[in-house]
Amino acid sequence: MALQNNAPADGKLHLSPLLSDGMILQRNAAVKLWGRSEPGTLLTVTFCSREYKTKADPAGNWQVIMDPMEPGGPWEMVIGCGNEEYRIKNVLVGDVWVLSGQSNIELPIRRTLDLFAEEVRDARNPFIREFAVPMRYDFHAPRTELTGGQWKEVTPENVLDFGAVGYFFATALYDQYQIPIGLIRSAVGGTPIQAWLSEEALAKAGDPRDREVLAKCRDDDYIQRTIAAETKAIEGWYRRLNAGDEGYNNGELPWARPSFDDSEWPVFTVPNSWAGSELAGVNGAVWFRKEFAVPGDILDNEALLRLGTIIDADQAYLNGVLVGETGYKYPPRKYPVPKGVLRAGKNLLAVRVISNRGTGGFVRGKRYLLEAGGYTIDLSGPWRYKIGVQMEPTPGSTFFHYFPTGLYNGMIAPLFQYVIRGVLWYQGESNTGSPENYRALLAALVNSWRENWGLGEFPFLYVQLPNFVPATVDLEESNWALLREEQRLALALPNTAMVVTIDAGEDNDLHPQDKKTVGHRLALAARKVAYGEDLIHQGPMFARMEVRDETAVISFTSVGGGLVAKGGGPLGGFELCGADRKFCRAEAEIRGEQVIVRCSRVKRPFGIRYAWTNNPAEANLYNKEDLPASPFEAYISTDTHDPKI
Repeated sequence: MALQNNAPADGKLHLSPLLSDGMILQRNAAVKLWGRSEPGTLLTVTFCSREYKTKADPAGNWQVIMDPMEPGGPWEMVIGCGNEEYRIKNVLVGDVWVLSGQSNIELPIRRTLDLFAEEVRDARNPFIREFAVPMRYDFHAPRTELTGGQWKEVTPENVLDFGAVGYFFATALYDQYQIPIGLIRSAVGGTPIQAWLSEEALAKAGDPRDREVLAKCRDDDYIQRTIAAETKAIEGWYRRLNAGDEGYNNGELPWARPSFDDSEWPVFTVPNSWAGSELAGVNGAVWFRKEFAVPGDILDNEALLRLGTIIDADQAYLNGVLVGETGYKYPPRKYPVPKGVLRAGKNLLAVRVISNRGTGGFVRGKRYLLEAGGYTIDLSGPWRYKIGVQMEPTPGSTFFHYFPTGLYNGMIAPLFQYVIRGVLWYQGESNTGSPENYRALLAALVNSWRENWGLGEFPFLYVQLPNFVPATVDLEESNWALLREEQRLALALPNTAMVVTIDAGEDNDLHPQDKKTVGHRLALAARKVAYGEDLIHQGPMFARMEVRDETAVISFTSVGGGLVAKGGGPLGGFELCGADRKFCRAEAEIRGEQVIVRCSRVKRPFGIRYAWTNNPAEANLYNKEDLPASPFEAYISTDTHDPKI
């Protein structure tokens, strides 16, 4: 029989969900297999014409260390346990990578289809597989096993659920090396780095308040009481919302009906924030209605309603029919419209927006339209609106999976027996509120994971924060820039690489769709760090700063074929300061492999920074390999005139 998801067979054999049909084992390594059976049971593992024997200890635990293997497959593994045989089918040998962090590495392919729908529509590759680790936190101790999960290969049916970064990373590596690539995705949206740190690592690098939170969370009754009380309060809020919403009217939905007269309602321009309008600060339910015309020749086609991104939740009704709803602000609203809903001539779209807290709105820069049969009907512009009910902000929720150590214990520790090639890490957005200690926290995480996996200094490749929020012409103090700098400085850790993505984000979306650029740059870093290729794997990296008269001369590593200003224009994004540390915008030009920076307001440069803003749209320094330079900040020591960074 084939074993799946740690299912026991007659109570005799228990395997990790990782050791199941479709698994990929690490090539050229002493791979460990482990499990539980009845104490004293003799077990025989047969794989690739090799046989391994072991015996369960008095507690029922057993393990086998296999000989290193070349990549290949698929093969079948047979485990003899007493008088039974158990089979694990479709096993490959290749390279295994763990992917961890928050939502941008968790984000599935289905959230990137505006860019990659055609590319993944018929995707099929049996040699690329992913195992999605179920979300589980534990504040008591590291867990030894996962609670579920299964290996899936790239097929048109599965690919939409693959993590997008991992998928593009794996396809790039497979195209280069033609070896199986296994992805173990252990990530949870919104999580700070502290959730992924062991208790020991947290003690070394964390804030003492983190340890206080951890101690409090060890009270299981406290967690359950908190969850129950908050759930009750939120459910009560929504009951009162629905009961008080004149447009909802206990589910009768009078304001969703095309026949309803909204001619006396005021006008709101979509897309737009509610800030500065009558709706500023309104929490509760607000209804928006838009009448539009549909030509009759598109009615036989499937239609898609795009409503950009809405803050916070929404329900969309076309001609009185609910066609889609989303419960929180981040996902793009893309609602398929069933045939028969649209009508030739006038149609009525009603959107019930629920603002939980803060300021609601329709996010600018997104698409608000209806697509069908080659037609695109623009839905932006004037809409009618009315407040259905105004409420106090939604009661708060405690996200316990954000708290220190919980996800390390529940989602990382159970992986330590599985031999891997390396780790991809994409996290940081949730630490921008307090970025100053991120370098130490990341170093503690890397060192702790390497120590507990026991595989030496395996490659650890990570993603620097992308550009985000609308660009500004004003200089600003930026927590995103500070955290990017902490990430850059963490490159002092051995066998690491950082992918720069300040050109791959979206100013109006925390979850940019271009995960292909991110995945391919990670693959380029892997080719250098993990596979030893002689290539330029990153953009220009700050090396040193010299002051010559009134100019700063900046040298870089990873120059590659040469420095360029992408787009052909002047270099942008550089700032200089004097000893007063007041930065001013500076002019910059490329001279050979250096950049010369000057500012008429700074006669004696003391410090420099580049791309130092949330969204460094002007930053255009690249190498000829088309890789962007990393943001950086550096100062001249008052004693030695050497860079102090």
